[in-house]
Amino acid sequence: MTTTSPRRSDARRNREAILASALTLFARDPNASMSAIAAAAGVGRVTLYGHFAGRDELVEAALAAAVEQSDRLLAEVDLSGDPLDALVRLIRSSWRQVEANSAALDAALAALGTDHVRASHDGVLARVQEIIERGQGSGTFRADLSADWLTAVVYSTLHTACAEVASGRLAADEAESAIIATVTSALVA
Repeated sequence: MTTTSPRRSDARRNREAILASALTLFARDPNASMSAIAAAAGVGRVTLYGHFAGRDELVEAALAAAVEQSDRLLAEVDLSGDPLDALVRLIRSSWRQVEANSAALDAALAALGTDHVRASHDGVLARVQEIIERGQGSGTFRADLSADWLTAVVYSTLHTACAEVASGRLAADEAESAIIATVTSALVA
């Protein structure tokens, strides 16, 4: 029995190392190979495949880890008070996370598809939608468009900014203000 715990501990560390390495490598190359990820994690391919049956499963787990980390950080954002101010605070915090994980997002989109990736963001998007609904109720945000649609506008604007930064068409240091300007002009009543 005493040999079981160290294996579980080692297995947990290996899994964490694999996921961390996957996110790091995906940031450089969304098409990073399983071999490269195993090498970066300091494990063999057999160990990697012992945790993940294939690349899609690893990509899905890496996406889940990135979203979980983002959820934890965004849960600390103060969403009280004026809906516009709350949305701006959430966008500022979200942008840092989206930008940091943009290449991993590209890998997830390629492997898992748009619907799966969008669904993985439901927790974050629920926060956005709650702010928008509150803003619509107070007259801060336009009510002629659904909260669902306006939430999709925020989500799409953040992810489009990533693509624009990656392509060099938008400077990284200008992206946050561009996102806020775009979103507020679309939402404010």
